[in-house]
Amino acid sequence: MPTHRDCEFDLVVAGSGGGGMTAALVAKSLGLDVLIIEKTEFYGGSTARSGGALWVPNHYLLAPAGVDDSLDKARLYLQHTVGARVPQKLQDAYLVHAPRMIEWLRDNTCVQFQRMPGYADYYPERPGGVAASRSLEPVPFNGKLLGSELARLRKPMAEAPGGLAFTGSDYQKIGMFTSTWQGKTAALKATLRWLRNSLTGVRCLTMGQALSGRLRYALQQAGIPLWLSTPLRDLVVEHERVSGVRAEQNGRSIDLHARYGVTLAAGGFEHNLDMRQQYLPAPTSTDWTVGCVGNTGDAIRAALSRGAALDLMDDAWWGPSSRPPQEEPFFHVGERGYPGGLIVNGLGQRFVNESAPYIDVVHAMHTAHRPDTPHIPAYFIFDQRYRNKYLFGLFLPMLPIRRRYYANGYIQRAETLTALARLIGVDEANLEHTIVRFNQFADRGQDLDFQRGASAYDNYYGDPTVKPNPNLAPLRQPPFYAVKMWPGDLGTKGGLVTDEWGNVLRVDGTPIAGLYAVGNTMASVMGNSYPGAGATIGPALTFGYLAAQHAARQTSI
Repeated sequence: MPTHRDCEFDLVVAGSGGGGMTAALVAKSLGLDVLIIEKTEFYGGSTARSGGALWVPNHYLLAPAGVDDSLDKARLYLQHTVGARVPQKLQDAYLVHAPRMIEWLRDNTCVQFQRMPGYADYYPERPGGVAASRSLEPVPFNGKLLGSELARLRKPMAEAPGGLAFTGSDYQKIGMFTSTWQGKTAALKATLRWLRNSLTGVRCLTMGQALSGRLRYALQQAGIPLWLSTPLRDLVVEHERVSGVRAEQNGRSIDLHARYGVTLAAGGFEHNLDMRQQYLPAPTSTDWTVGCVGNTGDAIRAALSRGAALDLMDDAWWGPSSRPPQEEPFFHVGERGYPGGLIVNGLGQRFVNESAPYIDVVHAMHTAHRPDTPHIPAYFIFDQRYRNKYLFGLFLPMLPIRRRYYANGYIQRAETLTALARLIGVDEANLEHTIVRFNQFADRGQDLDFQRGASAYDNYYGDPTVKPNPNLAPLRQPPFYAVKMWPGDLGTKGGLVTDEWGNVLRVDGTPIAGLYAVGNTMASVMGNSYPGAGATIGPALTFGYLAAQHAARQTSI
């Protein structure tokens, strides 16, 4: 912590998520004196709360695994997903440098990755798409190596019961532990790992916790200071160049001079209700986001006041989410792909492929939502067969759901579909007709309305023992269940417009000297799309890597 009012550094990074920590590590390796400031009392940001995946085409682990990929193939895929919504220079910067960033971390830090086999691109059937997985995840990490800093690591979205720790790949397999031997083996391995770690004192971190923990450990090894509880209040500008930040610490203002510039890596605005109401589709709420609670758009607003341009402010990293009263929301990924469940609107009608990429499900909710045809909330409907076989949130199959979730209305249950329709307030005839039609599709293995199960991405979270379509099974076994689905998010997509090096741009396209933005503070390189698992964190780390290199080439002031 500082002992005087004014401090000087070469680079000040605001935000301690994956993008900010990567920027700091690269800058330090290039000889810069770096400081990270973090608004909250915990480091890791939304990265620590995430699944920890990075979507990185053409990385070094693909060819040895026999996966055919190339820069040209990845560029073609983004052309058919992101399209012209984002400048080609920005897309190319990501595709060229993301694999290099991964190799830099591998060679220069303790941050190591492994493949997520089979985790298809979200649109693998489009030109350039890959079904064999471009996504990576961090290798599990022993949090005990962090010492006292382990206690300051931000908690994940949802902690596994009993202290179990499993990777993203494990999660997909364990979801099938009642159906497949692969699932049973993964569950057994996770249990044995927990027993071994308990006996040896290892604190096993996985997913976003492992990525944030590894990055924090790398900061410790590099001697890079990270000041917690130090929120950004404003940018300091001298001679039309950002020369530092005004922060707050222990209730007092402190000026931090940055000779080479400032990198804003402070997340989006998902926890700022005023900004949500100004920019995002209605209805909206801070109650539905799983982003870091400190993400209130501070960095975006500070740069906006200095003339920065904004883009994509009406979009987010959406996903259908449920929220038990007085608990955090749960972001549903695999559950929608398991056979035997479907989503209906407020009229009791299907409106989307439930197994589709989560951003597409919420886009469909927003697009179709009208006062006379409500889609917010929607309802996830499933039967007892589904409950007996699959995870829902952290509710294990076959085990009874705690009574409080029925008492507080989080889950509705009824012996008939008619009774369930009355409980959730949808048209009884519509719900009955919807499920009869859905069951017919399930029996024949083909969804004629929304093509559920036709994509390799759908199948990743399907049940391979269900034939002929791993994503379709009828709902016939009572009791029947319903859970409200809200337009949740992992964070907002909109933010500061940048060039291919992370320089923040003005409305006229000129750069604001000395100012960089990465992660969700930056308008997403993925536009309105979500090409694959880790298309949030991959760009955050990559543009942190690029911004640090650009800053190091500048003349200090």
